[in-house]
Amino acid sequence: MSQNYKFFNHKECEYFPCHKTNDPDNFNCLFCYCPLYALKDKCGGNFRYTDKGIKDCTNCTLPHRRDNYDYIIGKFKDIINITKKDD
Repeated sequence: MSQNYKFFNHKECEYFPCHKTNDPDNFNCLFCYCPLYALKDKCGGNFRYTDKGIKDCTNCTLPHRRDNYDYIIGKFKDIINITKKDD
């Protein structure tokens, strides 16, 4: 069964690739803005915090790897939990 919905490559984008890559043909643009950013240190990616406390994902390609679609979708429960209204 085809799973084309898990991958989108947009080489015509003026920002392509937005991260360094040795494999532009397998660079997934589906999650252009990482939905895991809000998970802070629980995202699973290669990030760092700047001296000002800002999360810097410059060296992270987790959302752009073809095989990470299921990982990202699996984290949506965590995203929902951090956005729930406090009692």
